[in-house]
Amino acid sequence: MSSYVNSTRYLTRLFFSLLAQAIIFFAAADQLDIPRAWLFFALTFTYYIFSFIILYRFNPDLIHHRGGSAFRRDSKHWDKYILIIYTFLGVYGQFFVAGWDFGHIQWFYLGLEYLVIGVILFIISDVLIVWAMVQNPFFEPTVRIQKERNQRVISSGPYAIVRHPGYLSGVLWHLAMPLIFGSALTLVYSLLIILLLVVRTYLEDKTLQAELEGYTEYTTKTRSRLLPGLW
Repeated sequence: MSSYVNSTRYLTRLFFSLLAQAIIFFAAADQLDIPRAWLFFALTFTYYIFSFIILYRFNPDLIHHRGGSAFRRDSKHWDKYILIIYTFLGVYGQFFVAGWDFGHIQWFYLGLEYLVIGVILFIISDVLIVWAMVQNPFFEPTVRIQKERNQRVISSGPYAIVRHPGYLSGVLWHLAMPLIFGSALTLVYSLLIILLLVVRTYLEDKTLQAELEGYTEYTTKTRSRLLPGLW
C-alpha cells in the first residue's frame, strides 16, 4: 500500500508541477496563443508519462522513495537551502521570466532554428536523466548518504561518463526550455540557474568523496564531474 501511495504521490507531483508552470507562464504572458509554449508543455507531459512507465518497469523502488518527503533527517543543511532556491528560481521562476518576456518586454525573439536545437537538447536531457535514474537506485532529491539503504557507488551507464549525469541533464534542460520558447531573456536568466547547479554539483561531489566509501577511487576512473573532458 505504501509503495502504491508513494508512486501515486510521485506522479501527482509531476503533473501538478507542470500545471503550475503553465499557469505561471501564461498568467505572466497574459495570453494563451503561444504555440511554442504549448509545444514545450506537450513534450514535458509526454516525457512524464513515458519516464514514469520506464521507471516503474526498471526501478520501481526509486519511485517509491522519490514519492516520499524530499527532505530527510540526514539531508545536508546547505542542500536544503539550495534546493528551495532552485525550486523557486529554476523550477518556477524561469517560467515567470519567459512569460513576462513574451507578454511585456519582448526583448529578443529566437527563431525556429533555435526551436530545433532546443527540442534536441530537451530529448537528450530526458534520455540522460531517465538513464541515470534507471541505473541509480539512490537517486534522491537531496544530498545525503543513505546509510539505511547501504548506499554504494554507481559507476555504470551514464555514471561511467560523468559523475553527476542528473545535473548535466538539468543544465541541458535549462538551455532547452528558453530555446523551445524562443526567449533570449530567459536564456540569459538560465545561466544563473546553471551556475547554481554547478555549485551544487561541486558541493555534492565533495560530500561523496568525504563520506561515501569507494567514491574517491571512482573519481580516478570517471574524472569529469559534469562536463565530459572539461570539469
